Amino acid sequence: MTTLLWFRSDLRLADNPALAYAAASGEPVVPVFILDDQDCDAWAPGGASRWWLHGSLSALDHDLRKLGSHGLILRRGPAQDAIAALVAQTQAKAVVWNRRYEPWAVALDGRIKAGLRAKGIEARSFNATLLCEPSTFANLQGQPYKVFTPFWKSLRATVPVPTPIAAPAHMTPLAKSLASDALASWALRPTRPDWAGGLNAHWTPGEAGAQARLQTFLDDGLLTYRERRNLPGQAGTSGLSPHLHFGEIGPWQVWRAAVTAASAQTGDPMTPGVETFLSEVAWREFSAHLLFHFPTLPTAPLRPQFERFPWRVDAKALSAWQKGLTGYPIVDAGMRQLWTTGWMHNRVRMIVASFLIKHLLLDWRDGEAWFWDTLVDADLASNAASWQWVAGSGADAAPYFRIFNPITQGEKFDPDGAYVRRWVPELGRLSNGVIHAPWTASAIELSAAQVRLGQDYPRPIVDHFVARARALEALAHIKTDREQDVAR
Repeated sequence: MTTLLWFRSDLRLADNPALAYAAASGEPVVPVFILDDQDCDAWAPGGASRWWLHGSLSALDHDLRKLGSHGLILRRGPAQDAIAALVAQTQAKAVVWNRRYEPWAVALDGRIKAGLRAKGIEARSFNATLLCEPSTFANLQGQPYKVFTPFWKSLRATVPVPTPIAAPAHMTPLAKSLASDALASWALRPTRPDWAGGLNAHWTPGEAGAQARLQTFLDDGLLTYRERRNLPGQAGTSGLSPHLHFGEIGPWQVWRAAVTAASAQTGDPMTPGVETFLSEVAWREFSAHLLFHFPTLPTAPLRPQFERFPWRVDAKALSAWQKGLTGYPIVDAGMRQLWTTGWMHNRVRMIVASFLIKHLLLDWRDGEAWFWDTLVDADLASNAASWQWVAGSGADAAPYFRIFNPITQGEKFDPDGAYVRRWVPELGRLSNGVIHAPWTASAIELSAAQVRLGQDYPRPIVDHFVARARALEALAHIKTDREQDVAR
């Protein structure tokens, strides 16, 4: 009996329940990936995600061939049509896959399962991307969680750590060959202009790359994670987010590895660093939980009173933010790191998001869209939940009136200016005392550092204190309703 194995956001061999189920029978398995830009609403992968996908699919194809498979079959178009065609071509009696939890994916899964079962074909799906099923995880009132802390406490107390699933030693191939698209024909990577040089230098997509990055973090960053995770000038975070998004590594693999490493190194499986790190893994889970239960999260504020927030439309300001030319060094460093590497340090993500929303009064959805196109870890749930958190319109959100001062944020979290000097090199000769506010430097200091404000580096596009007052005035439009919402 031939089984069709549909890969999605689970591009790995180990701890992959759908793959393990398909391979266990010893019968032929046809692994397939379908590039479906039509069934995902407006959320087809952005440019950086497509760059990563190319590398990940290439790595998966190589790994499958080492198991004896003929390799990954690539098809493009609506997934339901592609699967139906492959079932007919292979006479498959079963189709298995690992679930996705975006609203469009949930609906697609339902249609595909119903269509296959109506034809007498086994259709089975598994969870390989989350710690638990969002459909079954609820608070004491049977409602979805909207606050992270009780979600995190309940997750730790009630969800058991599953036994790891080993990668199969062999996969029986189909006797006949099947037509497959050439990966290069999908044009997932840029040609002219080739903007991906920084991505090539910083990342290794694929399961082996994920395991290597995990091991580096376990060896060098896990135990100090709590102290170093907010310092963008240091390598204090795991960098696993794109690998998790594409399923090159699973969250339970990361969880078990962190606990095991801490226990081996200290005798304590739950050191402060591990506790903090696992809570960040759980924040990813919380975001998926929110999107599952509130499917309009990427497009509409969870707090409806924010629908009438007086957002500005300012294409020039938005462009300055996107290009890292706001005149605030910590903001510009983050945006340039994003453009160059497809990734941005988490603390800086909060700073640049706060700046867009509260200093520029630009709609959080403008920032969400830019991140979607430029992040290699662009995850619909995490992206939407995090932007709404900063905007004050989401679940467990930061109050809107909490407005980050980009100068003091830079001074606190990049005290020696290492992060700014790396990504805004034109300011590299300024002293630590003025590098986060170069307009406060004296003429002598600027001259010695070879910085001409307005020429080599822009002056601030908005004054912090003026922007703060403007943001608080805008908040007054919705303040009364928001206070009533909090009181409820």
